[in-house]
Order: sequence, then C-alpha cells, then structure tokens
Amino acid sequence: MPTVKAEEAEDEPEDLVDPQETLRDHCREQKSCVALKEKLDECNDRVNSRSKTTEMCSEELFDFMHCVDGCAAKRLFSFLK
Repeated sequence: MPTVKAEEAEDEPEDLVDPQETLRDHCREQKSCVALKEKLDECNDRVNSRSKTTEMCSEELFDFMHCVDGCAAKRLFSFLK
C-alpha cells in the first residue's frame, strides 16, 4: 500500500511560481517605480474624495505599469528554461 501513496505524490503537480509576478513585485519597490506609485495613489485619493469628477488617473496608472513591466522585462528571460 505505501507504493500507491508514493505514486500519488509523484502525480501531484508542484506549486509553480510565476517569475514574472515575482519580478513585478520586486520592481514595484524600486525607487523610480515607487515615485510613480505615489503619484497614482495621490490621484486615486483625489478622485475618490470627489463625488462628481471626470478625472480617471489613467495616465498615472499607465506610467506606473510601464515602469514595473519595463523593469521586470530586463530580467524575465533569464528565468525561462
């Protein structure tokens, strides 16, 4: 009976970690991206404090995501097999 359990353990996939998400998490903490995150947070606070506004913070979001993705892209391919 122990061999069946060993076989079942081999069949279970191990938890994989997406290297892109790991790199993005690291890049969100980089100095240049942190500054853009602060601008995005300020914009979101400003928008959320108003009841009637057409402001959307799209530019701040795109700038922040561009920074994070650009930082992650520099090292991403070194993690691929």
